[in-house]
Amino acid sequence: MIRRATQLLTAFTPDRPALTLTQLARRAGLPLTTTHRLAGELVENGLLERDVAGAYHIGLRLWEIASLAPRGLGLRELALPHMEDLFAVVQNNVQLAVRDGVESVWIERIGGRNAVPLLTRVGGRFPLHPTGAGRVLLAHAPVDVQEEVLASPLARYTPRTITGPRELRRLLADVRAHGFAVNDRQVCPDTLSVGAPVRCVTGEVVAAVSVVVPASSASAAALAPVVQATARGISRAVCASAPSD
Repeated sequence: MIRRATQLLTAFTPDRPALTLTQLARRAGLPLTTTHRLAGELVENGLLERDVAGAYHIGLRLWEIASLAPRGLGLRELALPHMEDLFAVVQNNVQLAVRDGVESVWIERIGGRNAVPLLTRVGGRFPLHPTGAGRVLLAHAPVDVQEEVLASPLARYTPRTITGPRELRRLLADVRAHGFAVNDRQVCPDTLSVGAPVRCVTGEVVAAVSVVVPASSASAAALAPVVQATARGISRAVCASAPSD
C-alpha cells in the first residue's frame, strides 16, 4: 500500500505538476482501478488535491509533513541567515544541499535577478560527482557510497565534466585535504561553483553550502575563503541547536 502510494506521489515532476487519472496511472505503472482508489484516499487525506478540471496535484498536507524533516526545514532555517550574508558578498546563487544515498538534494537557494541560471532546483535531486556541493558531500560520504558512485556510469554535462574514477578519487581526496570543492564549468559551460562542508556537533558532514557564479567573474581562490567562513557559521548554528545531554 505504501509502496503504491509512493509510486503515485513520485509520478509528479516539476514539468508535470498536474496529471489526469490516466496519466497518473501510466506514469506510476499501476492499473487504472488501483490508481483511482489510491488517488481517492490520498485526496481524502490531503496528500493530493484535484482542480476544477479534475487533474491531480500534490496536496498542501504533504508539504506540511515534509517541512518537519530535520534535514530540510530545520537545517534551512539555521543556514538561511548565513546564506544571506554570503549572497550579499557574491550577489549570485547561494545553495544548500544534503546527501540522500548517491544523490544530492537541494533544500535552499538564494539567487538574485541577475544570477546565472542553474540546472538544479530547490527540492530537486542531482548527481553528486559534478557539482561543488555534491563533491563535498561525496568526499565525506561513507566509503561504500563513494565506491558505488565511482563504479557507476557518470553523466557528462560539459566536455570538462570529470567522469573518470581515478581522477574523481583524487579530487575527493583534495576536498578532504583543503576543505572545499570546485566545479569549474563542469555542469554548465559558463559557471563556476565552490562548495564547503557543514558539520554537526560530532564533526560529521551533514550538508554543503556552495556558490555558483559566472566563470568569468571570480576565481575559486577568491571564493573559497568566504564559502568556508559561511559553512563554519552554519556549522556553529547547527551545533548550538543540538540538544545537550
